Amino acid sequence: MTRRDFITLIGGAAAWPLAARAQQAERVRRIGLLMGTADDREGQARVTALKQGLQELDGRNIQIETRFGGADIGRIRADAAELVALAPDVLVGGRTPVVRALRQATSSIPIVMAAVLDPVEQGLVSSLAHPGGNITGFMLIDFQMVGKWLEMLKEAAPGVSRAVLMFNPDTSPHYYVYLRSFEAEPRSIAVEVTAAPVRDTAEVEKVLAKLGRDPGGGLIVAPDVFTIVHYPLFITLAQQHRLPAVYAYRTYVAEGALMSYGPDPYDNFRRSASYVDRILKGAKPADLPVQQPTKFELAINLKTAKALGLQIPDKLLALANEVID
Repeated sequence: MTRRDFITLIGGAAAWPLAARAQQAERVRRIGLLMGTADDREGQARVTALKQGLQELDGRNIQIETRFGGADIGRIRADAAELVALAPDVLVGGRTPVVRALRQATSSIPIVMAAVLDPVEQGLVSSLAHPGGNITGFMLIDFQMVGKWLEMLKEAAPGVSRAVLMFNPDTSPHYYVYLRSFEAEPRSIAVEVTAAPVRDTAEVEKVLAKLGRDPGGGLIVAPDVFTIVHYPLFITLAQQHRLPAVYAYRTYVAEGALMSYGPDPYDNFRRSASYVDRILKGAKPADLPVQQPTKFELAINLKTAKALGLQIPDKLLALANEVID
């Protein structure tokens, strides 16, 4: 779906000299924004966060061309090619498959990553301090985050003895790194962790039904364009099969997820606006270090916990940024 948004970031026109206003009017900058998510409430919230970040910066006229890939790799690649053909001043990519598609489509137009997992491990940049090439931006989480998810899941549901990490290998082939990081977890966390690659909703239903047949099952839903698009299904099935589950995004908890721990995804898009602004002012992506998230949130839904027969420990509740009764 194509959306064209015009953001006028010139405040107080009367305060600007006529010549300056004329020059500014001639320099409309174009941004190509490619989202891996669907054009739904979650996707629009991320787009809005980027716009808000741009509005808070110095005044300029900006035209944003937005595409939503909807976790469809073919569509993401087609959208990437279409945006590159428009020759925007800067490209912004929402997630890993999006940034990969943009990189394949251009090696010259600057690309700002808004929310990518470990771009060095994935070969998107040379290093965090010196990205090189035409890509820079913001990480979503570190692969070591998986340890915190496992730890918190075990604290919230001590009866969990086996957990699956669910992801779509087509949209997130890098998730093997998550599994590798599990091996470094302390032996005190007595949970057997296995991968649960799923490519469609039918596979999701099959895996979670099997996991829920016996007691002791738990679920880790890692952030991925597929799990973002289908997060309501994960929440519903986890409740149906009485599976304690941990997610990355706080907003899911308000809709019935047991708990979440991770960065604020909207904050990442808002912060990405600063790099867009710097590039429009002449900075090169190669010289802008990749930044890591600065804001992490823990949210817990006590109503869901009660439905699962769980008593959340006070020490975990004390750490929470939000507790939903």
